[in-house]
Amino acid sequence: MKRIFDIIFSLFALLITFPLVLIAVIFIKLDDYHSPVLFKQKRGGINMNYFSIYKFRTMRISSENKGKLTVGNDNRISKPGKWIRKFKIDELPQFINVLKGEMSVVGPRPEVEKYILLYNDEQKKIFRVKPGITDYASIAYFNENKLLGESNDPEKTYVEKIMPDKLKLNLKYIEEQSLLVDIKVIFKTILKIIN
Repeated sequence: MKRIFDIIFSLFALLITFPLVLIAVIFIKLDDYHSPVLFKQKRGGINMNYFSIYKFRTMRISSENKGKLTVGNDNRISKPGKWIRKFKIDELPQFINVLKGEMSVVGPRPEVEKYILLYNDEQKKIFRVKPGITDYASIAYFNENKLLGESNDPEKTYVEKIMPDKLKLNLKYIEEQSLLVDIKVIFKTILKIIN
């Protein structure tokens, strides 16, 4: 049932957000015509199988070499990237990941390998389900980059405080997951974006 919901919702979401997608593509290209529109990054999926997550490129090329975390008003973010990120438009290409069966609409946000290597056995239970575009942690840490920007040591804050709390919320979702819970999470995510 979840897979059917994922496919139907993803197709619907891609259809109704097509104008936003088109605008994002135009602005990304106007900012830097020779750079790719999409950004791909290896993330951990179900059963710890890695896959390439898709996002609209909001940073300058090779920005990832300067760190995995986006902190505050990160100067690596392009001008169009700021508003694309603000309204979470950069996440829309992940509906393609959902259609490919690599992700669900709702599920634990997939992490990069650098931080997955720090997970303990309990935290690794999140790999029993497909990662998602949104989840409890995405709502709780909607302004995560702002929180990191206020920290004297963003990396330490993420690893010691934010990441463990997000993983607790992910495990909570796994215990409670149902179609009704997924619908509630989607609704709360939309409210966060428009408020």
